[in-house]
Amino acid sequence: MTITDIKIRKMFSDGPMKAIVSVTFDDQLAVHDIKVINTRDKLFIVMPSRKNPDATYRDIVHPINADFRSMLEKSVLEAYENALAEADAIDEESIALV
Repeated sequence: MTITDIKIRKMFSDGPMKAIVSVTFDDQLAVHDIKVINTRDKLFIVMPSRKNPDATYRDIVHPINADFRSMLEKSVLEAYENALAEADAIDEESIALV
């Protein structure tokens, strides 16, 4: 599967959750609500999940093997870092205009 699009839907500055992301595969399948999490200065992704009646969570969709998970995580985190850099550039530009 090839990742054909990554959209950073929402970014957060407070708390451990830093972004909510949608990823499109082969221009045919979209996976929404992948979360970018920051703990102990390390970013990682969490797949969409559903809360069970016993208060545990179960992934709705997830990578089957470590290689694909690694590739997906690397791609999502790269898109997040790019979006963060773009947001910083816009903030710096607006400060310069004042």
